[in-house]
Amino acid sequence: MEFAQSISAKLNIRTVQAETVLALLEEGSTIPFIARYRKDKTGNLDEIQILQIQEEAKFLKEFHERKTFIEKTIAEQGKMTEELQGKLDIATTVAELEDIYLPYKPKRKTKAQTARENGLEPLALLLMEQRDFDIEARAVEFINENVKSAEEALQGARDIIAETVNEDADVRSKIRKLFEDEATLQSKVVAEKETEGIKYKDYFNFSEPISKVPSHRILAILRGFLEGYLRIGISPAEETAIELIENKFIRGMSNCNEQIKKAIKDAYRRLLQPSLETEFRTLLKQKADEEAINVFAENLRQLLLSSPLGSKRILAIDPGYRTGCKVVCLDEKGELKKTGLIFIHEGNKQYEAEHIIKDFVSKYDIEVFAIGDGTAGRETEQFIKKLNLGLPVFLVNEDGASVYSASETAREEFPDQDVTVRGSVSIGRRLMDPLAELVKIDPKSIGVGQYQHDVNQFRLKERLDQTVVSCVNTVGVNLNTASKHLLSYVSGIGDTLASNIVKYRNEAGRFTSRKELLKVPRLGGKAFEQCAGFLRIKEGENPLDASAVHPEAYPLVEQMARDLNVEVKELIGNEALIKQINAKKYVTEQFGELTIKDILKELQKPGLDPRSEVQQFEFANIYKIEDVTVGMVVPGVVTNITRFGAFVDIGVKQDGLVHVSEISNKYVTDPNEALKLNQHVQVKVLEVDVARKRIALSIKQAQEAPAKKEKPQLKSSEQSFKKREKQAEPTMNDALALLKKKFGK
Repeated sequence: MEFAQSISAKLNIRTVQAETVLALLEEGSTIPFIARYRKDKTGNLDEIQILQIQEEAKFLKEFHERKTFIEKTIAEQGKMTEELQGKLDIATTVAELEDIYLPYKPKRKTKAQTARENGLEPLALLLMEQRDFDIEARAVEFINENVKSAEEALQGARDIIAETVNEDADVRSKIRKLFEDEATLQSKVVAEKETEGIKYKDYFNFSEPISKVPSHRILAILRGFLEGYLRIGISPAEETAIELIENKFIRGMSNCNEQIKKAIKDAYRRLLQPSLETEFRTLLKQKADEEAINVFAENLRQLLLSSPLGSKRILAIDPGYRTGCKVVCLDEKGELKKTGLIFIHEGNKQYEAEHIIKDFVSKYDIEVFAIGDGTAGRETEQFIKKLNLGLPVFLVNEDGASVYSASETAREEFPDQDVTVRGSVSIGRRLMDPLAELVKIDPKSIGVGQYQHDVNQFRLKERLDQTVVSCVNTVGVNLNTASKHLLSYVSGIGDTLASNIVKYRNEAGRFTSRKELLKVPRLGGKAFEQCAGFLRIKEGENPLDASAVHPEAYPLVEQMARDLNVEVKELIGNEALIKQINAKKYVTEQFGELTIKDILKELQKPGLDPRSEVQQFEFANIYKIEDVTVGMVVPGVVTNITRFGAFVDIGVKQDGLVHVSEISNKYVTDPNEALKLNQHVQVKVLEVDVARKRIALSIKQAQEAPAKKEKPQLKSSEQSFKKREKQAEPTMNDALALLKKKFGK
């Protein structure tokens, strides 16, 4: 609460909003809960704003703790003054605090300390006075057993002056500002590493202002530096920096000026510039990390909120060449019913594979095919489509499926199955509900984002976990079918309570009401408050349990129903009745108008999944990079979005890059503004580099170029999944082929 005023000023919100959020966080409320069920208290702050308040409070707390430590250390040295305390009190950044603290900070023995021990500080002070005197003669007076000559004495005095310059808070502040405004990031190739480090060729002789260099470039250069292929430097023009320092320390004209100028140059080159270069390298890395993490988090959000197919009977295939294709049949709940292995890339085994697929489709009443989009994915898709079974076929992104199949989670779920079966199940379930399946996989293994292995891993995990929590609670979770892993991300639950919920469910049977959650061991009132609204119970005792209406608001909804002389169940989904309700009439201290409007909106479409419907998609008739030619216009799927562009899968195993300049005829600064993950797009091929396996694509030029149109995308409505005939009829071509075989031409 003590930081509320500072936070409100920085984030441009009211102080009372910051105070409210901090109080709610302090009492154990989660960000999703505050954003969804405490809108009236916070003034309708969203999750991003609440997270910003939380992170700013964390920074201010750490800043305050550091300031307290510095004050205590200086005071213990007996060097605290009113002026020094005043400077500490007006400092607003950690860098300012550290600059003030630097002269008092315990340090390893320096040249200046040695010079002081040798009695040279009076000579340094004399030079700093900048009066005319015989410098050589005065320096001789300081010769002793440790100082052998006048030049050694002057060198020691200059070392003391250099340290004084370096530790001057005002100088550091001005040079820091110069770095911010004018410093450049330079990189050069390490001698004789040109061939070995060829992938960093763009940075062999590179320079760009640090105020303009984009995050992906910073991370690429730093990676080249850490791998030993590049030398890097960060600095403004040395002449400008030295002139700025001289303006502070050089007064008038005296024969001491030359000594002080030498000390200033030494201070900049030996102390100031390396120190600030390290500081700015860290700042650039942090900035680049944050940018890359933001890209990863946004991509992950879009992937987690991908369109679900819903409860369908699925035949899922994990494709393969030599080892065959692993086939599994799943029921509407995603339960494994049957496994099999087929070989479709060996001519003599294709008939057997066809027989197995048709048998599985018939026996398990399959409604949909899900095929992993990795190795042999397109060929497997082609094989299934040629069977003409009249069922939708989906290529499913299988990034991370192999990680899941070898994980402890997969072993818990399928202790008696091998990794290939687990991978196939994951592919099928991912089509049913991407969110429920992807939460079982470490987000870093999902394959979205840029330079994820180069960024701060703790910060990356923190942000990705926040993203998963946000997505899970945005969608809501079925309490009776959700896995332990999905439940663990629900507001207020976590791993232990998720395990307890699943154990209770297995022992006592399905939940029939949200109130029953209070019977779960260790799930108390606070946890219930935080999680209940995000958990759904379909066909439970109370119809509101299937909605996002929080149990604390049930009496309010019941009052609304009574006022309309209907039962609650009659009110739910009845738009005409709901429109008769005057929200303002029900405003109380507990429930404000924003909350009531949310409740009314939820009552119209209770438990509505915010995700869009899944769409079918077909690639062009190309299967490998050698099939791709410049000028071709083909359909594709956006698989990854970065700050410099988007990667698009056109069905040839290597995703092509649409540079940010090729996305739209309008100026695009952030590809996320124009594109979404899994979006279906038309692209024109600009360049193909078979040797380096690179494809350059354009969306804007595809819109201008005449081309064959992509086949219409079919929505996954119930009509698309009508029960197919038990035996698919042969096509006319199949019939003609049989006639030719039997009777000849």
